[in-house]
Amino acid sequence: MQTEDRATEIVRKRYDRNAPLYDLMETLIESSSFRKWRALLWGKVEGSKILEVGAGTGKNFPYYPPDVEIIAIDFSGKMLARARDKAAKQNVKVDLRQMDVQNLEFEDNTFDTVAATTVFCSVPDPVRGLKEIERVCKPGGKVILLEHVLSANLILGGLMNLTNPLVVRISGANINRRTAENVTRGGLVAERVTDLWLGIFKLIEARKG
Repeated sequence: MQTEDRATEIVRKRYDRNAPLYDLMETLIESSSFRKWRALLWGKVEGSKILEVGAGTGKNFPYYPPDVEIIAIDFSGKMLARARDKAAKQNVKVDLRQMDVQNLEFEDNTFDTVAATTVFCSVPDPVRGLKEIERVCKPGGKVILLEHVLSANLILGGLMNLTNPLVVRISGANINRRTAENVTRGGLVAERVTDLWLGIFKLIEARKG
């Protein structure tokens, strides 16, 4: 097994393990700010064919725009199972597929918008994943990411770097990624980065050139 495949499998197992309690674990943050941030992101999607990367348990379902085709992927089978159950109960029209953003099974230039919420903190090779997003996005298409990133504050950023190994082991998510910079490294054109909270949570808007 290649190194990146081994890393992906480790993260996948962590999310499979956390799936039954995932929604409960994030109740506090969802009830505070995340709901309005999700609504903000989904209010910015464009076009009629949308890809959601990292659908998880389906937390974005209530914010999907009407009358569009949405394919939502996740690499954790157990997270996806909970999303399928939620989609059925909420009567959400979505095509759910198990897939890794680092190896998207779509043709080039397929989607008008690609959206993700707190996903690239967990992708083992985030630049590879962003390059895949760039590939499947249509020319001029939009990419919108809601992500937590490394703080530019030296003290807070240092604390995030210090505690990151423990956080990764518990949750599978890195808290010290530089996702705005990685978007550019992935071949996308960054248009706007909006600070949502303390320079840690950001809404990143980009396009395929």
